[in-house]
Amino acid sequence: MSGSPVVERVETDDERHERIMAAAERIMALGEASESVAPYPVNQPTIGTWMDALGYDNERFRNGEAPPSMAQVWTMPGLGRKRPDDDPLHAMMEVLTAEGYTAVLGTNCEQTYERYLRVGEHLRVTTALDSVVGPKSTGMGLGYFVTSRNRWYVAHPEGHSELVATMLFRVLKFVPKGAS
Repeated sequence: MSGSPVVERVETDDERHERIMAAAERIMALGEASESVAPYPVNQPTIGTWMDALGYDNERFRNGEAPPSMAQVWTMPGLGRKRPDDDPLHAMMEVLTAEGYTAVLGTNCEQTYERYLRVGEHLRVTTALDSVVGPKSTGMGLGYFVTSRNRWYVAHPEGHSELVATMLFRVLKFVPKGAS
């Protein structure tokens, strides 16, 4: 047999980066793509349990209002429930995992509260992919910083929704140092 040897093409880091960023752009273009509705309204027993767990007490929160920092508590998936299929943060994490960025580290969370929640209110949260930045060389390894934006709303009987809290959540999705 004669012929040329088969040469396997090696992908460049730039090609991988372009693919990651193209996926990020597609996901970001969806905007507030994901929505979850709290399974239960804001309620006094959960507020009391949360305060007890933190060793915190405040009469205001024993009488019909919830600490603002509890916004996320009402819509967390918990055991036995799963995130919506269209969750943009999860979608971006899957892209990066497929590209070899298998480790994750929470880096920071910025929350803004518009007002206190009241017992009986029912929340929903929307999630959008805010940004993807990288690759960055960090003490943990080479990775991408992925930021999602959550917005919590209270539905009113008149039919409109009121924004009550927002959160920027940033994680580092990386290849651990020493991993190939």
